[in-house]
Amino acid sequence: MKPIHMALTLAGGLLLPQTATADDAGHLLAQSCAGCHGQEGAGVGAAPAIAGISAEDFIAMWAEFQADERPATIMNRIARGYTDEEIAALAAYFAAKD
Repeated sequence: MKPIHMALTLAGGLLLPQTATADDAGHLLAQSCAGCHGQEGAGVGAAPAIAGISAEDFIAMWAEFQADERPATIMNRIARGYTDEEIAALAAYFAAKD
């Protein structure tokens, strides 16, 4: 199986099979966000809600975290561990939530 057909998530090392869809990837990847941002990205305590953020804004904010241009306690380190495809899947997933 080609590496491009599998995505390793940071949430428990889950492997997505060749038949996984972008929605599946977004849902599985989002599980690693739940600890700080709550289920479905609703926000918890000081961690802001990320549900409902447009995909474009989500991707732009993520890039700012990766470049250390956006203040963060841990997101700047977490953001560096994701591929562009994983970021796009997360962006689509959270944009669809409200």
